Amino acid sequence: MTTITHKSFDEERVFETTFAGRKLTVETGKVAQLANGSALVRYGDTVVLVTATASPKPREGVDFFPLSVDFEEKLYAVGRIPGSFMRREGKASEQATIASRQIDRPMRPLFPKDLRNDVSIVCTVMGNDYDNSPQVTALNGASIAVAISDIPFNYTVAGVDVGLVDGEFVLNPTVEQRQKSLMDVTVCGTAEKIVMIEAGAKEVPEDQMLEGLLFAHEEIKKMCAFIDSIKAEIGKPKFEYEHHDVDHELFDKIEDFARAKVEVAFDTDDKTVRDARMQVVRAEIDEFLGEEVATERAGEITEIVDKLCKKVVRKWLTEGKRVDGRGMEEVRPLAAQVGVLPRAHGTGLFTRGQTQVLSVCTLGTLADAQQLDTIFEQKEKRYIHHYNFPSFSVGETRPSRGPGRREIGHGALAERSLVPVLPSAEEFPYAIRVVSEVLSSNGSTSQGSVCGSTLALMDAGVPITAPVAGISCGLITDDGQETTFTDIQGVEDFYGDMDFKVAGTKKGITGIQVDIKVDGLTPSIIKEAFRKCRDARYKILDEVMLKAIAEPRHEVSPWAPKTITIHINPDKIRDVIGKGGSVIQKITAESGAKVDIAEDGTVSISSINGSDGEKAKKMIETIVKDPEVGDVFYGKVVRLMGFGAFVQIAPGKDGLVHISKLEKRRVERVEDVVKVGDMVWVKVIEIDDKGRINLSRKDVKEEEKVL
Repeated sequence: MTTITHKSFDEERVFETTFAGRKLTVETGKVAQLANGSALVRYGDTVVLVTATASPKPREGVDFFPLSVDFEEKLYAVGRIPGSFMRREGKASEQATIASRQIDRPMRPLFPKDLRNDVSIVCTVMGNDYDNSPQVTALNGASIAVAISDIPFNYTVAGVDVGLVDGEFVLNPTVEQRQKSLMDVTVCGTAEKIVMIEAGAKEVPEDQMLEGLLFAHEEIKKMCAFIDSIKAEIGKPKFEYEHHDVDHELFDKIEDFARAKVEVAFDTDDKTVRDARMQVVRAEIDEFLGEEVATERAGEITEIVDKLCKKVVRKWLTEGKRVDGRGMEEVRPLAAQVGVLPRAHGTGLFTRGQTQVLSVCTLGTLADAQQLDTIFEQKEKRYIHHYNFPSFSVGETRPSRGPGRREIGHGALAERSLVPVLPSAEEFPYAIRVVSEVLSSNGSTSQGSVCGSTLALMDAGVPITAPVAGISCGLITDDGQETTFTDIQGVEDFYGDMDFKVAGTKKGITGIQVDIKVDGLTPSIIKEAFRKCRDARYKILDEVMLKAIAEPRHEVSPWAPKTITIHINPDKIRDVIGKGGSVIQKITAESGAKVDIAEDGTVSISSINGSDGEKAKKMIETIVKDPEVGDVFYGKVVRLMGFGAFVQIAPGKDGLVHISKLEKRRVERVEDVVKVGDMVWVKVIEIDDKGRINLSRKDVKEEEKVL
């Protein structure tokens, strides 16, 4: 006999709050109960299930905090079936990868520094109403899931989007508001400080951007209080974990022996020299400790040496000294060049110290725009930016396995920074792809790619409204002292507390990405970083980039397609395409141009030879134009009859030249005058009530024969 037991959800709890003027609901205790913490978060009709799980103990040999954050898109969330052959979700889209990074970056530095247990946060988007951001919903859900779990976490964190519409700041803007907004900024923070910024903006001044961040932080404080109230009511006690620390006795021993050696090794502006010197120092340390200790405790010694290097670099920076001898606001030596690759449509080589990026611009037809199969409202991208970071750029040997999250994130940052200055499709009817190849990396390659890509766009003849440059600002905090510095190099990024990247024009900011390793940033730090990045940006633009190329080229590369855009009545699209595509194929074959037609009647004609495009344009205009009596055409004889010749005046459009209208003299046989395939000038002399066209060859005057 079968017994059915009814499950009761005694632990189910529902919490509600008003978030940016709209209701947000958190449901716990009903689903995903085997996770350490879980929450089903509803914001409007946007629904995200967030789970947080942790391994019982660390994996052996792990010397870092293994956190993974996944933002999972489910196309059923927007009522769609995936467009792939398998009809199921596959690799995460770029938008999902960026969303994962936006959740990871603010949360990672707030976990205990010595936690080594695997932690996994999964945000599954089950519903998206477009107006209520699934990224922001997932970000706050991740904070809630970790807060109520038994996973150690030191802070409460929350996030919000902020826009600028008609001069007013708007929290979590709707689709309509986002289309009008001058800024698209995601801000994350604790109740005390801001811990993450991801921004795109239409040349917003620094002061206004800071005001928007502080406006957003007020809402973050409210959300943190809401999360704290949930945690107080249902939060689990945090589990104990194996605390990790180095052997202080061994550390002191190595420091006494090697500190001066490390200082000498690091005192250079050449990364290669520094690395070579440190190999010697490490060998001397091993020899000092003895073969047995060096072998048995190799991993621990490596960690101690790394901590000693960090201690040296951070101490120097708090004293105003940098490893390469620069001033705190000094930018490394700069160089810029365009036209590097002869057949590319546009190239820009940008060098800052030992950081070097080659950006290559390719122009295509509007049909080359990237089609997106995601849960987000954007369905295609006309501007595509890809960033590649090969192992040789840092002197390492590693096989290429495609772009990782970092490469995707950096490419998205450069893309977001450049989109505000791009011309519209009506002004410049091209799809644009820029690829940034990192050739050498010693700090802030993402901002180097912004500079190199501006050069490449200008070299390609893309009429951008203003050149964009980018730079990064670093931070060291020590015993309450906060020290910021401009243009961080690799070692300062690795051992520092902040990578504050800002891109923009002379008018204002177009992109921001902030990574930190501390518990947050105060308004004074953000303001100082904005100022230093702005001053350095101006220097890069004036002293290097605009000297390499002062303005966009007036013409696109001879190797780029020449594009013509016309608009036709959508009712005429079928006439241009023809049955089974016969007409458009004929236009392409005869003109040598590529023709793309959008549903709204926008026709894009591209060709390497501009005259081919003009030929295709005239053929299309002939098709869509209804012939009128008196119009003259240069057409092809397609069929002969005893009573006359049929002439194609446009693809899919024929007319009859009666035998009496072939010549001014009497014609006995049609084939005595024309044959199939001949090109002849004809004039429309009649269009009957059934739309049949009668033509005349003999009535065309010489002055009317103009191609």
